[in-house]
Amino acid sequence: MPTILGQNQYGKAENRVVKITRDGDTHHIKDLNVSVALSGDLDDVHYSGSNAHVLPTDTTKNTVFAYAKEHGIESAEAFGLLLARHFVDDTGPIHQARIRIEEYEWERIATSDANSKFIGADEVKHSFVRKGQETRTAQITYDGDSVEVLSGLKDLTVLNSTNSEFWGYIKDRYTTLQEDYDRILATSVSAVWRHNYTGAEQERTPNWEKSYAQTKKHMLHAFAETYSLSLQQTLYQMGSRVINSRPEVDEIRFSMPNKHHFRVDLSPFDMKNEAADGAVYYAADRPYGLIEATVLRDGATPRIPVDMTNL
Repeated sequence: MPTILGQNQYGKAENRVVKITRDGDTHHIKDLNVSVALSGDLDDVHYSGSNAHVLPTDTTKNTVFAYAKEHGIESAEAFGLLLARHFVDDTGPIHQARIRIEEYEWERIATSDANSKFIGADEVKHSFVRKGQETRTAQITYDGDSVEVLSGLKDLTVLNSTNSEFWGYIKDRYTTLQEDYDRILATSVSAVWRHNYTGAEQERTPNWEKSYAQTKKHMLHAFAETYSLSLQQTLYQMGSRVINSRPEVDEIRFSMPNKHHFRVDLSPFDMKNEAADGAVYYAADRPYGLIEATVLRDGATPRIPVDMTNL
């Protein structure tokens, strides 16, 4: 039975690159995991094995490290744009490049004044501790004409210890969950947001670092400030806050598992365990409710994949 070639791409995945920038005695660190995927005029390599149009994946790996040295890493998005444009504009058979990046953030270790007279600790500006709040993500796609920039984060775990309820839901013969008027609301936020930047020459390039920091701030503020009757309501408020506050963002998609915290039944020990008195909970890691939704600027076309596992 005859067959034809469908969508295809290739590249080098998970290139771990750490760039240290020295500003005198003050050092700065960028720690990225960069994956490159290229597509274009690649039928022959699949049909006949001819590598005439193939840029070796080892070359793409080398390019990641060389570009980090030659151009530095201003931000994940800016670095991804440089790489994507290089692979498409400088390699004829390659028509599209997709760069996916995870960034692992570090913060400077504050040193102790008490020990400075012994080791000069007050002058140390090159020691860091890995941040554990979330992993920053970026995906840059370039086809020779325009770019699409998706920024994001994952594993941002947040919790409200009150100001959350869950009641009034459908009940059938399989329902055992009790209505709760003062519950813990906790989730691990994964989010991807699409910038309306297309890379056109006359466009102003966003400040990627500021945009990321502000987007995360608005998400956290909305989470903290929403009196929640459902995780869906909180998700929508988080997305709306981002869209209304960041003009460069047209679309944001969330995947938010409900990290359940159930009050422990202490009645066998003749003890009450009420939320208002400061309850004791057990945290259940699975199964978990999974809430997912996209929030859009009015008039924007949704383009972030619904299945975020593909990002």
